[in-house]
Amino acid sequence: MDKTDQETYRRRLTSLRARLAGDVTQLADEALRKNGGPASGNLSNTPMHLADLGTDAFEEEMTLGLLENQEQTLEQTRAALARLDAGTYGRCEECEREIGRERLNALPHTPHCIDCARRLQGVAGAGPGTA
Repeated sequence: MDKTDQETYRRRLTSLRARLAGDVTQLADEALRKNGGPASGNLSNTPMHLADLGTDAFEEEMTLGLLENQEQTLEQTRAALARLDAGTYGRCEECEREIGRERLNALPHTPHCIDCARRLQGVAGAGPGTA
């Protein structure tokens, strides 16, 4: 990977990091508002109907899931920028082969080539007692 490619990926990763940091902050604020934060103009934040309780629980779970996903992607983005600084960006952390340009364009924060990612997902997705 030449210097021009490195700078292109650095700009993309820096932009992604900034966007994700804003998203994480917004989702965290939203989660805090739903978990006992100040009322949003209503007399009470407490829903009175069982359907409202179910909707609130679903929205809270969805927000927390999105927050976790965004935080994980943000951490992967920070790690990718560190790999750029170390000169190892674009190489798979498992097999040390070059990660395909198409994969880096789609997921600039990825630490693995497609083959290793598939293998690792297969291992992670395997249940107890499976090889």
